[in-house]
Amino acid sequence: MSPAPRRRTRLALGTAALVLAGSALAACGSSGTTASDPGPADTTPVSDASAPVPAESPSTPDTASAPSSSATATTEVPVYYVMATPEGQKLVEEQHEVPQGQELEGALAALSNPTDPDYRSYYASGDLDSVSYDGDKFTVSLHDTGLEDRGSLTKADATIAVQQLAYTLDAVQQSEGAPTVVVAGSGDTPVTLYGVDTAGGVNLGDQIKTLALVNVLSPASGENVSGTLDASGLASSFEGNVPWTITDDSGTVVKKGFATAEGWMDRLYPWSKQIDVSSLKPGDYTFTAMTDDPSGGTEGHGPTKDTKRFTIS
Repeated sequence: MSPAPRRRTRLALGTAALVLAGSALAACGSSGTTASDPGPADTTPVSDASAPVPAESPSTPDTASAPSSSATATTEVPVYYVMATPEGQKLVEEQHEVPQGQELEGALAALSNPTDPDYRSYYASGDLDSVSYDGDKFTVSLHDTGLEDRGSLTKADATIAVQQLAYTLDAVQQSEGAPTVVVAGSGDTPVTLYGVDTAGGVNLGDQIKTLALVNVLSPASGENVSGTLDASGLASSFEGNVPWTITDDSGTVVKKGFATAEGWMDRLYPWSKQIDVSSLKPGDYTFTAMTDDPSGGTEGHGPTKDTKRFTIS
């Protein structure tokens, strides 16, 4: 089961203009089948093709005699991408704004467009035509039938590619693990995706084997911060410890500490930390969260890290 998404709704308001004319005064205003678990680290390149989420139609001012306004509602949904970790390529979550009422379609469009420069996607714009959810399973239509074959991908890469799609749809819909079936074009016969059979439905892979063991959700990549940095994310780290640092543009650590996740070992758990950055000069900084490594690098793969660039204004 994927981590519960943090969906936020926003209302973007358009403007309306009203002009009143008179002889002495004038005024104007505006206002089933489970893909196998990922294997060890692999260096096969991941497609980084990207395309923006379709832009929303601009509001049209009402020129009638009475003032009016138009509004378009949007909401933030979780979308999963791929990040290189010491244990190989794993999935990380990132929030994207999409039209309200079109959450699945918006997430599908955003699948090719990570904001964080460290994140990549196995899907390019136009690879996927449509998505539907019938309460039991997701059905995704492929536009590019070339995605049916694994091609040069390793089995681990192919598994992560399929899980990227499955985790995104499940998190957006909050379906608690509904399987994903893939068809070609307007057909209804299940096909393979990157060589993975989807006929029985692709289930979510185990979190510890599929997701990066630390994931920064806030600050968002490129966010402007003033006074306090509200850091948060997900992790499975030794005893719940999530060390963090803030470095300046020269790479100097200017602040460090740790957050405590709500649990560890069996899955990823939320963590959060409010950090006073009022003493830092305006400029660009990097926030890094990592898994704890009590062995100091002598055992295992070493800590998993996720970074976010932000600006203090």
